[in-house]
Amino acid sequence: MPGGTRAGFVVFDRVAGRVTVSRDAHGTVRSASVVKVLIAVDFLERHRVVSAGDRGLLQGMLRSSDDRAATVLWNRGGRGAVVSRMVERIGLEDTAPPPASRPGYWGYTALSAADVVTVYRYVLERADARVRGFVLGEMRKATRCGRDGFDQYFGIPRAVPRPWAVKQGWSGFGLVPREPCRPAQGNAVWVRPAAVRAAPTLGVGRPVLHTTGIVGDGDRWIVAVWTLSPPGTPFATAASRITALTRQVHRAGTR
Repeated sequence: MPGGTRAGFVVFDRVAGRVTVSRDAHGTVRSASVVKVLIAVDFLERHRVVSAGDRGLLQGMLRSSDDRAATVLWNRGGRGAVVSRMVERIGLEDTAPPPASRPGYWGYTALSAADVVTVYRYVLERADARVRGFVLGEMRKATRCGRDGFDQYFGIPRAVPRPWAVKQGWSGFGLVPREPCRPAQGNAVWVRPAAVRAAPTLGVGRPVLHTTGIVGDGDRWIVAVWTLSPPGTPFATAASRITALTRQVHRAGTR
């Protein structure tokens, strides 16, 4: 990676039952939108019956990274209590709620690549089939454009052939993309600026990108990659770099 850029990644092979490649697996950065997976799992496990309105919030949050939906569900779940419950239930080692001074900023959640793998293993192997089916079903339908206008097809969606199910994250690139995402036919984009800012101990002032998901036939591999770029790095540059890194990581971890 270019000078000044940090990166961490893990590939876990579910057939072999082991990590095949990793770097800075337990290094933490702000989660950005990857925490939306935890928000969704927590909500579904606490609500056996989901209303049509709540289903819409969950779908928008997982498919198109809708920040408004995440904020609604985050507040209803008790904010940081969402993360605390998931840490205890899943057995996460590095994940922590946002600082007490920023309780509403779900994107300040601390997260590591290793814990992302643990989250996806929980969804695949331990969660109720109802929860697993919904979360993975929506991740498989990830839209090209996020609801804030950013193109979320970086990393796994560009570097790895289908089948895949992904949840992406981005923060620190401004409220509106310099080059708005242009969706493929039938893939709408909604413009809704995000208000989440980085925590000082989690990369303040530095753009972060996450590409995470489950890839391959039979959901064989779990992949989690993050990058923390120098201040002022354009989104397109950071996206290109994490895509190239993901391609290398996928090749090394799945051969």
